[in-house]
Amino acid sequence: MFKWEVVDPAPGEAVGAKQRLPWGRTAGLGIQHVVAMFGATFVFPVVMGLDPNLAILFSGICTILFLVVCKNRVPSYLGTSAAFVGGVAAIRAMGGDSADVTGAILLSGLVLLAVGVFVHFAGPRLVHAVLPPAVTGAVVMLIGFNLAPVVASVYWPVDQWTALLTATFLVCAAVLFPGFWGRIAVFLALVFGFVISFLFDVVFGPITSCGGADCTPEPHSRVTFEGLSDAAWFGLPSGTLDDGVAAVHGPSFSLVFLLLVLPGVIALIAENLGHVKAVAEMTGDDLDPYMGRAIGADGAATALASLFGGSPTTTYAENIGVMGATRVYSTAAYYVAAGVAIVLGLCPKFGVLVGAIPGGVLGGITVVLYGMIALVGAKIWVENGVDFAEPRNLVGLAAGLVAGIGGVAMDFGGGFELGGIALGTIMVIVYFHAVALRDRRTGESVPAAGTPAGGMTTTAPGADDDQETKKTP
Repeated sequence: MFKWEVVDPAPGEAVGAKQRLPWGRTAGLGIQHVVAMFGATFVFPVVMGLDPNLAILFSGICTILFLVVCKNRVPSYLGTSAAFVGGVAAIRAMGGDSADVTGAILLSGLVLLAVGVFVHFAGPRLVHAVLPPAVTGAVVMLIGFNLAPVVASVYWPVDQWTALLTATFLVCAAVLFPGFWGRIAVFLALVFGFVISFLFDVVFGPITSCGGADCTPEPHSRVTFEGLSDAAWFGLPSGTLDDGVAAVHGPSFSLVFLLLVLPGVIALIAENLGHVKAVAEMTGDDLDPYMGRAIGADGAATALASLFGGSPTTTYAENIGVMGATRVYSTAAYYVAAGVAIVLGLCPKFGVLVGAIPGGVLGGITVVLYGMIALVGAKIWVENGVDFAEPRNLVGLAAGLVAGIGGVAMDFGGGFELGGIALGTIMVIVYFHAVALRDRRTGESVPAAGTPAGGMTTTAPGADDDQETKKTP
């Protein structure tokens, strides 16, 4: 499995998953993959209140796990998933700490692993039937729009002008910068935000602000590197998180908190299905036999990372974009990327730098990323031709969307409450299939059971950089 055919392709010729360039060029491509995944992979742990060093470390470990489970046939990098951010925000709003967060995500990972095993042996048809594009799109939209209050109350108030400038730069970079530079727009926006924050400190001095409902505004510098000189160059992630939980910690389990993050599993199923289909179209390989392996590997990786306090994982479209631009699909390059990520994760100085990201910069980045997550739901609808003239799509999804986005809650007594994304997802699935069942009985058209869920991915010929695969982080 760990043998690659060494090739020297002509200009424009593709390099397959089981081929590689000479190790020097392969290493260069691996570093490109690290840069491509870098921004979102450590931004989302910060947003979820988890340790970014640990997230980077496990992104490398989990990428290796994914490649091995998929027998080096599905080139992919596993970065931090955004699918659980809304559920994590809900857990913390209910008083949960980081151990509760990682415990809920670990159980979700095991659910995803079970789905992967099922798909491997039964095929993806039933998954498509239960989660057709209309339902998948609605759940993804719920996840994104539920995060709007987090931006408005936690990050944006810290430094509104830095946030606005960072968001503007991110939007411009993503759509105006050519090729690879556009794909690392999040990383470039982080650098831009750091520079702007530093200049504002020099010109205007400290800012008096804070983020969150219970905080007290105090004067502080936008950029501080306190502890950087004392941090070691090499060592295991350590220290404590903002809520007092150790960076490396064991999970705590709660049924209520599990239900809050389970909708993220639906998004990850869609992401992985779309990812495998995208890679198959780009490489020309038949990857259907690896569909279940990819889903299961992502679930196992998420559970493994969460077991030690790490962040959930998912396949990354940023790295598909690199493959689309280079036409090099070699899994060998991903092993190099994983190795580099592991080294970065074992560098405490890197962790201090990540922890120094100004709140205003996070506000500018998250206001764009969270909106993109939500709009990917609409993208799934459009690409799969979801017709809202049909009752199952209009009536079947309406109540769940409003309940989920509006934060409607059901109190069942005994301290058990269901609301937000969890309640909205249940209502979307139940109501959609209830109306679809009525359509079947009356003989009206219903979505074919095998209609692709689409996930968060669109595919086009990989050789055309403007028609590449794109997916949220």
